[in-house]
Amino acid sequence: MKIGRRIHTLREEQNLTLKDLSERSGVALATLSRIENDKMTGTLESHLAIAQALGSTLSELYKHLSGAGKAPEVLPAAKRTDVFVHDKRSVSEMLIARSLSRKMMPVMIRLQRGGTTHTEEHRKGSEKFVYVMAGKVEASVGGTTYTLNARDTLYFDSSTPHSFRNAGAAEARIMTVETPPSL
Repeated sequence: MKIGRRIHTLREEQNLTLKDLSERSGVALATLSRIENDKMTGTLESHLAIAQALGSTLSELYKHLSGAGKAPEVLPAAKRTDVFVHDKRSVSEMLIARSLSRKMMPVMIRLQRGGTTHTEEHRKGSEKFVYVMAGKVEASVGGTTYTLNARDTLYFDSSTPHSFRNAGAAEARIMTVETPPSL
């Protein structure tokens, strides 16, 4: 079940109209309609407001969604086989199996001194989170360069052309999380 169907079901169980739920939750009527018809998913804040307006919790709202209740999956480092080489000095490693069938795609990028990734540009509506684990990295996003040090983060629209370059003397390691997954 998707979030829209779940909200619709809970709303109807309480004999509420979309207008009633909109007034109780503070979420715009048009937004509620789009969510219920799976035209958009909404935000965490809107889900929280909707759950409260329905006298429920986020846990209860999400309980019957597709994927809910699945057992955690462990993928030992030795069994990770999806590795992509950008050049001799930069490698990307998928951190989960079957990444394209997931809702997000975590990737570890290792950049040796002078290493750089290919320029990527993902589909419209995709987002990327970057966490620098070690080293110094220059992130080029849409023609602007951001210098990031260990523990710095960056979040951006990944449909914008972007790449990463090691700007330090030691190996740089960054973890990226892309949603929705794309290559």
